[in-house]
Amino acid sequence: MGEPYAKNKKAYHDYFIEEKFEAGIVLTGSEVKGIRARRINMKDSFIRLDNGEAVLYNMHIGRLETTHHYYGHEERGSRKLLLHKKEIDKLQKAVDRDGYTIVPLQLYFNDRNLVKVQIAIAKGKQLHDKRADLKAKDQKRDIERAMKDY
Repeated sequence: MGEPYAKNKKAYHDYFIEEKFEAGIVLTGSEVKGIRARRINMKDSFIRLDNGEAVLYNMHIGRLETTHHYYGHEERGSRKLLLHKKEIDKLQKAVDRDGYTIVPLQLYFNDRNLVKVQIAIAKGKQLHDKRADLKAKDQKRDIERAMKDY
């Protein structure tokens, strides 16, 4: 896995991550250029299974000024994800269970220079779970500060 070009930090805050997958993504040339320029926002993106295909919605990929308007892309369009049939079946079974959803975690280029998306099966957190996580994070930070001083 290469260096992440975009991360969905909100996914870790809002969900318990159960299982991760790597998926390819169908893009046009102008979208790849936008990703290389790091004009990506995955904050509100989600994945839905439509007719046996995984589709990524609401991921923003900005346009570059250098690309011609004819070859431009829709910034918040839907993008098809490339997964094996067994993986799609596994995702479908997880979504059919209570409270599970599929969220994108990060976008990166692999060692063959192909754009990949790390997706995960996740279960939504409730408010008290989020508070407990923040409390544990603060305690860990305080412990690290104390250890640094000694």
